[in-house]
This record gives sequence, structure tokens and C-alpha cells, in this order.
Amino acid sequence: MKSICIKSNNNSVINYLLENFSLLNMEDIVISTRSFKIYNNIIIHYTGKNIKLFHSILCNLLTNCIIIFYEKNIVKFLINYNYFYFDDLEKKEILNLCLKEFNLDYDIYNEKYLKIYNVVSNYITEHKSIVLSGFVNFRLSLYKEFLDSNIDTCISNFLIEKEYYEFIDLLRLYVNSKNSGYGNVHLVYVNNESILIDDCKNIVPIDKNISNVKYLSDISFSSNDYCLNTLLNILPKKITIHLIDNCEDEFINTLKLIFDSRVSICNECDICRVYRLTHNITNYK
Repeated sequence: MKSICIKSNNNSVINYLLENFSLLNMEDIVISTRSFKIYNNIIIHYTGKNIKLFHSILCNLLTNCIIIFYEKNIVKFLINYNYFYFDDLEKKEILNLCLKEFNLDYDIYNEKYLKIYNVVSNYITEHKSIVLSGFVNFRLSLYKEFLDSNIDTCISNFLIEKEYYEFIDLLRLYVNSKNSGYGNVHLVYVNNESILIDDCKNIVPIDKNISNVKYLSDISFSSNDYCLNTLLNILPKKITIHLIDNCEDEFINTLKLIFDSRVSICNECDICRVYRLTHNITNYK
């Protein structure tokens, strides 16, 4: 026979465990509850022969419980402790970013799950009772170190994204503060490359003069960088983007953010059809 007593003063945790134990399709399990001054106790007795299966089910249930009810507070504490210099709004954004990353990224989720599961498994092999809050606080150091390491990665991504949007705001402010010096321009976008043409379908020269550069994505400039800088120099009243392969990537999203209402998307007009034939694109999303 295998017995375990799970102790918690969190009613949500107790209800979660009781509900999930009730859903187990296993015979030879007897569950009782007792309330004391500090903790509510769930006492589980397994009288069957498949101890290994019961042990695995119990470890999985406790691991899921820790992730659901304790991880958010752990991450929140680590952010407040190690990254106190962010304001409350930034901390909230970082917390949401971390929780999303930790639960949607398969590799991160799987690794953190195993770090909890292995400690839970070893502990309940040697002990007949577990105080969940104490276990989380004092037994899961490797799990917390893993979270802390990935919080650091999330914060780096947060800062990169923040700087990106701050720069986008500056470029949008620049565009809105200047008078348009050009009419309409068509941006043909295919295979991640840009071509600018005017309403008469003449090629608009790309400005590669570094001294006129208003936007730099990195040290080595791509054709899209030069295209964006050309648009920032000529400031057209309207930009029609022709998505030849219907690929709306980061560059296109950046144009939409900077030029806002001046941008319209097209993927089915004479220009689209001509360039689609030219590049032999017969199927597109």
C-alpha cells in the first residue's frame, strides 16, 4: 500500500487536487480530507499493486498543480527582486511575456516540467507527507534557477521590442511632421525584396546615400533598408504595397506602423498579376 498526505492552506489548490483525483480512472484509491488549524489535508491511500502507475499519476498531478498555482508568484518575485528598476507597468508586461513564453514554448515547458517532476518524484518516494508551499519554497531551486535564466532572456526581448517601438514612434512623428513631397508610390514586394514604382509604372530610384539615411536596422544594409529610407526621404502621400506572394512579414508591418493610414495592401491588381507572372508565382496563400 502507498499513502501520501498533501497539505495546503490554499483552498484553490485543495479543490483542484480533489477535483482531479476524482477524475482518476483508477481502482483501489481511497481519498479523505481533514482540516486543521494551519493546513487542509488530503490523504490518499492506494491499495492496488501498480505502485509505479500511481506514483507517476501523483507526480504529474502535483507538478501541474505547482505550475498552475505557484509559478506566477515565483516569476513575479524573481522579477521584483532581480529587476526592481523597472516600473510597475513594465514589470506587469514582463510578467505576462514570461508566463506566455514559459507555457507556449514546448522546450521551455518540457524542461521546467521535468525539473519539478523529478524533485516531486524523489520527495514522495522518501516521504509520506508534503506541505506544498514549503516544498515549492525550499525544494525547487533548480526549477527557480531555470525560470530566472529564461526571465533574463524574456527581458532582453522585451527591451529590444521596446526600443523598436520607440524608434518606430520617432519615425512616425517625423513622417507626420513633414509635408508630403511625392504623390503615390507602389511598393512591389516579392521574395522579401522591394521594388518602388510610380503611378506610370516607372522605377523609383532607391536612395543609397548613407548621408541621407534616417533609418538603420543594422550595420550591413539590405535592399529593404534602402527602400524604407527612400520612402522616408520622398515622403509619398500614399503607399500601395503589392504583396506578390502574399507574404506580410516584419518589414511590411514596420511600414504599416510608420506610415499608418498612407499604406494600403494589394494582392490582386494589374501590377500584382504582372509581377506574379514575371516571378512565375502561380500559387500563393
